[in-house]
Amino acid sequence: MPIFAASKTTYMAIHINIIGAGNMAYQLTRAFYNHPEVQLQQLYSRSELSSEFNIFEIEKTHHLNFLRPADVCIIAVKDEAIAEISKKLPFENQLVVHTSGNTSIEAIDSKNRRGVFYPLQTMNKQTLVDFNSVPFCLEAENTNDFYLLQCLALLLSTKTYALNSYQRRILHLAAVFMNNFSNHLVYISEQICKKNEVPFEILQPLLIETFAKLQNTSAYDAQTGPARRNDSLTIANHLAMLDNNNYKEIYEIITNSIINTYGRKEL
Repeated sequence: MPIFAASKTTYMAIHINIIGAGNMAYQLTRAFYNHPEVQLQQLYSRSELSSEFNIFEIEKTHHLNFLRPADVCIIAVKDEAIAEISKKLPFENQLVVHTSGNTSIEAIDSKNRRGVFYPLQTMNKQTLVDFNSVPFCLEAENTNDFYLLQCLALLLSTKTYALNSYQRRILHLAAVFMNNFSNHLVYISEQICKKNEVPFEILQPLLIETFAKLQNTSAYDAQTGPARRNDSLTIANHLAMLDNNNYKEIYEIITNSIINTYGRKEL
């Protein structure tokens, strides 16, 4: 996946509209707000914007028909709403992009020029995202539009990647395993500790070290634990301790996956 080293210097402000009121819309609005090379033209939300948006002195509207053409119109909404919103846009032959990792570029109505502007990072409104190290996955239907999206991304980040819709969906799938599933496993750890009156903070250094070592070591080489050793006695003891059938099933599935990954090389 090549990184395109376009210059961060542009000569005219890029005018953008942002559609949406969720975490992605908020973080992009915050990142572009007051940027000298970006003119944030309008924000659209079907419903009332949350209080976090009050700090942005930008024209806001609840009516799609009031949106004016811009250099880039960013649709940052739930995946299932992208197609409907793009069809209702009151202009044609403008660059319209979505921010979804799991949605094809073709979800955008073809009356406009289509693209994808996907920053791969977990987001909420409470934690400000430092976009400088966030990879932006870009797609467009022509070279000029791709270059414009690349210039826009490089105003925030140092890394841009050209990915087609299939590659981006694969990346999103991998990200769900790495981020969402690992977060849920941490949640399960919290619940096990809480139920048994064990301070979860004891595990915090382990949590930090688990992800820190993956910066320099492959996940395959970093794997440890009873499943890696195929330690059947410890595994059986753990399963006996779990009275939550859902947690027990997750433990068994992941344990079997680890055992199958490494076979019996270490025995």
